[in-house]
Amino acid sequence: MVSQDVRAVATAQYRAQQRIVRRATTQVQALWQQLDRGDLTGSWAALAPALEQALTAQQVAAAALADAYLDAVQAAEGADVAAAGAVRAASFAGIASDGRPLLSLLYQPIIDWKVRLLAGQSMQDAARGSLASALRITSTQVADAGRGAVASGMAGRRTIQGYVRVVQPPACSRCVILAGKEFGWNTGFQRHPKCDCIHLPTTLIARNQTRGRLAPDQGFLDPRAYFNSLSAAEQRRVFGDAGARAIREGADMGQVVNARRGMNAAGTATRTGTRRGSRYWHVERRRALDAGEITADVDRAFRLRSARLMPEEIFRTATSREDAVRLLRRYGYLT
Repeated sequence: MVSQDVRAVATAQYRAQQRIVRRATTQVQALWQQLDRGDLTGSWAALAPALEQALTAQQVAAAALADAYLDAVQAAEGADVAAAGAVRAASFAGIASDGRPLLSLLYQPIIDWKVRLLAGQSMQDAARGSLASALRITSTQVADAGRGAVASGMAGRRTIQGYVRVVQPPACSRCVILAGKEFGWNTGFQRHPKCDCIHLPTTLIARNQTRGRLAPDQGFLDPRAYFNSLSAAEQRRVFGDAGARAIREGADMGQVVNARRGMNAAGTATRTGTRRGSRYWHVERRRALDAGEITADVDRAFRLRSARLMPEEIFRTATSREDAVRLLRRYGYLT
């Protein structure tokens, strides 16, 4: 069974991550309200550095939770907490989930605002929709930084064999159907915008866990337990009238809900963090030097020949756990 200690650790991780998400959305909302509605593009450009700084700082904060969380899970299960390397929190910041720079993604709500106006919406309604989009992006990118850091940290800990998805209420039907499902350590975390589900790492010692509700306010590991905890009205809201009725009558939730519709893992590669003088630049220069690809006199003129892989792409392409750790180090996610 999942021990009480592990339940408490998972709950603490979720709550800590949510505090960081709320802090990020509060900061972004305050900045977004300073936009000049008469000059959206110009005022956004003036605020962009502050927006990027606020979101990047909270991505770092979310990623920085990973090592302590993994240590606590392993200790609670009596597993060896030794790790192949520490998570580099800064490596998960300044990047959007699809690999693009954060500012590129943060400009999308401005485009959305203008499109809404062209479609005939009032300035107030268009502004409200744009803010909702900006906050959705913010919460998603902070949570993704935290999840990416946990996934990378798991790769460097041999006693961790995979993870169970913990679903926190309120949740959408796509997340509910994945509650308690166990995935390999190198399987990307399927999520949707504003998803707040988290990993619960599983060790060699705790492979065969009893699935179900962790405890009040601690999340769910079983779709049926989650469904049964909802009122009839909430069941209909989450699963639809027909879907809720079918599930109550014994239908397989997996047949009622397409779990992966609208769900995806993070992107494949990024140019963020690859500038001359960056840590990745230095690592790649040293690798090329050791491999005899360049001579020692090639210093500032050294050019990167490839983009920086995202952790999820590393997990997809690595031929072994050792290879995954090697690539995570090469691309700057582990020390």
